[in-house]
Amino acid sequence: MALARNRRRHGELNYWPGFVDALSTLLIAIMFLLTVFVVGQFILSREISGRDEVLTRLNSQINELTQLLALEKGSKQDLEDSVANLQASLATAEGDRSRLQALLDAGSGGKDAAQQRIGGLTKELDEQKQLSDRALSQVEILNQQIAALRSQIAAVEAALQASEQKDQSSQAKIADLGRRLNVALAQRVQELNRYRSDFFGRLREILSDRENIRIVGDRFVFQSEVLFPSGSSDLNPEGTTEMTKLATALLDLSREIPPEINWVLRVDGHTDNVALSGAGRFRDNWELSSARAISVVKYLISQGVPSDRLVAAGFGEFQPIAPGDTPEARGTHRRIELKLTEK
Repeated sequence: MALARNRRRHGELNYWPGFVDALSTLLIAIMFLLTVFVVGQFILSREISGRDEVLTRLNSQINELTQLLALEKGSKQDLEDSVANLQASLATAEGDRSRLQALLDAGSGGKDAAQQRIGGLTKELDEQKQLSDRALSQVEILNQQIAALRSQIAAVEAALQASEQKDQSSQAKIADLGRRLNVALAQRVQELNRYRSDFFGRLREILSDRENIRIVGDRFVFQSEVLFPSGSSDLNPEGTTEMTKLATALLDLSREIPPEINWVLRVDGHTDNVALSGAGRFRDNWELSSARAISVVKYLISQGVPSDRLVAAGFGEFQPIAPGDTPEARGTHRRIELKLTEK
């Protein structure tokens, strides 16, 4: 029976120890929060008390400054009163001085005026003497400068006479050199004209005097239709043949022209006055005429003609050679001109 009773006791659950542990933990937490609260209150009270002390000091300083300002205002008022009293005393003293000066002037005014007049005249006389002395010294300096200038003028005149003599001899030499230069230029022009005549004669022989290739003045003229298709700057086969003949004649002539003659063959491109549409390769006649002249020059270079003996220029439609606006006149305007000239 007793054994059975003990077994029943051991089978029951005991909750009391866990309840005690929970209460102790809760008490510890509450104590910790109370401690934190007390410490915070202590710190906050110290901070507030410190700010109160600072505010008290500031209020005391403000009171002191207010008292000092009041004292300064009182001092300023006292000073203003003193200044007013002094000004009144000064006005009284000025009135007394004026009356005394009037009495003094009435008693000795004539004598003082005479003395002042004598002193002024003496001072003016001294000034006049000083001015006279300075004027005399300046006159002496001017005389010396005039003498120096006269000597310099004499030297310049002598140098000018020598320069005029040299100039006369130089002018004579220049005139002689000019005559020689004109003679030399005339000889060069004659030689170039002779070679130009030879060149045109050879071209006439080579090109068989065709109708569309002619001589106008001092220029050899090719009609553009002989060398280029319409609106193009590319040489056609017939134009290539003619330019090959031209290159051969030019190379033969270059061997005969003396090296001191600085000759050049100028290739000028010209068009008619019919405006281009601008939709093709060339926007206007300026570009077409320039491209054709350049095309001729490049072909002559490819045939062995020195590039420094060739010049290309485009004139567009602005150098016509026949009057009127007929198809025949416009046909004469489309051309390539060759001119043998000096650089």
